Amino acid sequence: MTMWPKKPYIYEINTAVWLSRLSQKYDRPITLVNVPDEELDYLASLGIDGIWLMGVWYRSKAVRASALNYIDEYRSVLPDITEADVIGSAYAIGAYVVDKRLGGRDGLTSLRRRLQERGLQLILDFVPNHVAIDHAWISQHPDRFVRGTLSDLRHREGMFFKSRDAWGRTLVVAHGRDPYFPSWIDTAQLDAFSPSYRQAALETLLDIAGQCDGVRCDMAMLLVNRIFAQTWGEYVDEPPETEFWEDIIPNVKALHPNFIFIAEVYWDMEHELQKLGFDYTYDKVFYDRLVEQKLDPLKSHLQADIGYQNRTIRFIENHDELRIAERLGIEKSRPAAALLMTVPGAVLLHDGQLQGRKAKLPVQIRRQPEERLYPELEAFYRQLLKETRAPIYQYGDWCLFPLAEAWQGNTSHEHLIAYGWKHDMDYRLIVANFSDNWAQALVRLDVWPEIGHHDWRLADAMTGEYYYHRRQNLAENGLFIELPPYGVHLFRFERVMVQSPSYAGD
Repeated sequence: MTMWPKKPYIYEINTAVWLSRLSQKYDRPITLVNVPDEELDYLASLGIDGIWLMGVWYRSKAVRASALNYIDEYRSVLPDITEADVIGSAYAIGAYVVDKRLGGRDGLTSLRRRLQERGLQLILDFVPNHVAIDHAWISQHPDRFVRGTLSDLRHREGMFFKSRDAWGRTLVVAHGRDPYFPSWIDTAQLDAFSPSYRQAALETLLDIAGQCDGVRCDMAMLLVNRIFAQTWGEYVDEPPETEFWEDIIPNVKALHPNFIFIAEVYWDMEHELQKLGFDYTYDKVFYDRLVEQKLDPLKSHLQADIGYQNRTIRFIENHDELRIAERLGIEKSRPAAALLMTVPGAVLLHDGQLQGRKAKLPVQIRRQPEERLYPELEAFYRQLLKETRAPIYQYGDWCLFPLAEAWQGNTSHEHLIAYGWKHDMDYRLIVANFSDNWAQALVRLDVWPEIGHHDWRLADAMTGEYYYHRRQNLAENGLFIELPPYGVHLFRFERVMVQSPSYAGD
């Protein structure tokens, strides 16, 4: 297992949808066993570090039957949907075995080897809070679940379901849930305080760690002792002395030291999950403030401790959120993408995001609709990917820059955000406009005092254009910026050794 970079780029793929799309494209059944080389070459060409294959685990009959009850709701996304398209939720896991219909464990092993040959690592799912309602553990190890009584079954509709143990005795088992939403009726709630479950979770993760290079842990904060007690206190024992993740993560890393844990986490619990051992935690605050265009709160968020920021994983879409092209539109998504990929922290990209797909797919179906794709948007993303894999984004020092009015009374700078990276004598300055009007500003570069010691050529990595600036002008006045609606500058600073005949700002 190779080391992950400090700022990894991870590309989420809905496995069943991907294989269905490839089967249609190549007019033959495609599974994990026989993904064409050109498809893996395409992924490698993006310059990413890893693939998150979402939804590889076995989906049971009961979970599919539950999903079929909602087939009419899926028609808003896939109007020509058939029952064959409904496969059940990827997050109501029937067993932690790679679904044979997708290619099985051998198929995953083969695909992982082929990804490794292209420098790509593999992320899989772990769902610690619940399993499918027909998971084998329910009959064989009922002590691993939150259980109720027949009275609960009658009076707490939708929270519990009836099952049987291995001896045929009736069990009343809780459906999985978080404390703020109704239960997920295709799931059974695991007991985070159960020693038997904690041991089973460790064994499961050790097996998963032999098949991939990291896990994305679904709703990881639900297993924190105080949250679990808040949700299920009347049905479970007193909390253990240790946290669930303290019993899991160090023991996995003892055998797989380069294996990474990614937490889906909300409720301002990101730092807490980092302290419990997660390598990266979702940054939903970043997502919310960015897509809602709340720049002042976003700037405040980006002033957090850099050690914390480096351990976040940031995104502008994933399978749980609206597609960014649908939420913001193609043009507005460009500065959001630039910001995502040029601030500290890991980057999560979503299959279809680069092409501007707009349909948010339910995780219960295996096919996506035909959509208009935007090759010019993919070209924009590819340019960003090419630029942001430079060492400065891995090893450089990052800072947010203050902006001032370009001239008195011009408040358009309020719609801009500016920040930069420095590594030795390498510099980057990124400025993005989040408004539908032209915007101007002065960027003060005082944090880089050596900028005032040289003349510079600023090369825009996104457009190929360049601008010359004299040292005195930069030191005394700052850098004048003017951007069109939703425009982005990504400047590389190059020292000018011989004076050029014309300089911007003269």
